[in-house]
Amino acid sequence: MADIGFHASHEQISPRQLLADVQRAEQAGFTSAMCSDHFSAWSERQGQSGFAWSWLGAALASTSLRFGVVNAPGQRYHPAIVAQAIATLDQMFPGRFWAALGTGENSNEHITGDAWPRKEHRSERLRESVDIIRALHAGETVSHEGHVTVHRARLFTLPTEPPPLVGAAVSEETARWCAEWADGLITVGIDPRGVARIKDAYREAGGRGPVTLQLHLSWAPTDDEALAIAHDQWRSNVFAPPVCWDLAEIAHFDEVSKHVEPRHMHDVVRISADLDRHAQWLREYVEAGFDAVMLHHVGQEQEAFIDAFGQHVLPQVGVSA
Repeated sequence: MADIGFHASHEQISPRQLLADVQRAEQAGFTSAMCSDHFSAWSERQGQSGFAWSWLGAALASTSLRFGVVNAPGQRYHPAIVAQAIATLDQMFPGRFWAALGTGENSNEHITGDAWPRKEHRSERLRESVDIIRALHAGETVSHEGHVTVHRARLFTLPTEPPPLVGAAVSEETARWCAEWADGLITVGIDPRGVARIKDAYREAGGRGPVTLQLHLSWAPTDDEALAIAHDQWRSNVFAPPVCWDLAEIAHFDEVSKHVEPRHMHDVVRISADLDRHAQWLREYVEAGFDAVMLHHVGQEQEAFIDAFGQHVLPQVGVSA
């Protein structure tokens, strides 16, 4: 059976509502969940940005779902603190949590006042952070000097088993690099062939563990409504790297997206009122070999989407409540 998960977007929805949404998603038949970890929204129109780690404790306690989070250790988060947060969640909810680690975005990390490093520097910093987190989860006392500094850190509350540390990649090159260290891979996109190439690059380089796709979609009772939702909420997210990595503030994203037309949304979001069409798209990703697909309806209102997909879409890909 395919693992079809619910993506909880902290940038768009208040933590209280998002907790109710993920509980509803479990009841509707979604088999897992994940969430973002942002300090900043992508647009003033989104208007939220709850603290992921507080929310994850409540979400794990109030559902039986397995959860993941996408995190960027090294600047806003010291890797020892990330290690402690992961270990604590696993201690309370053994085997139900994974963390995808990436190099981050300036929009979240600039709050520390530190300079935003070049991509190669960020990759080196991430690699150091992964080794630090793993050593701490193994019970070691860690000191380290490099892109990050650690002085005699030791976790006294250890995970039951070290949770998977998953690589986050949006290119084949990064996917191959993640294969050196990651326990799985997560990517994002809507082109089945493009995302399959990223998956294949990871596997061909020796990557182990499940490969997950985060899929942005928009559904509403009519195509026009679905397109309007996508354009309103997600037009700040049509820009490929390095733009999306390097812009620092909401005002910058809102300014550069002023002239994004509704038709451009089809390049980054699966948009349709036709539930059978969504099911067909979803089957394509499952047939392409993805172990899990996390569905992100880009609207702020999730209830109708959850109910409609639970009733009409998930059963078509072998998932039922």
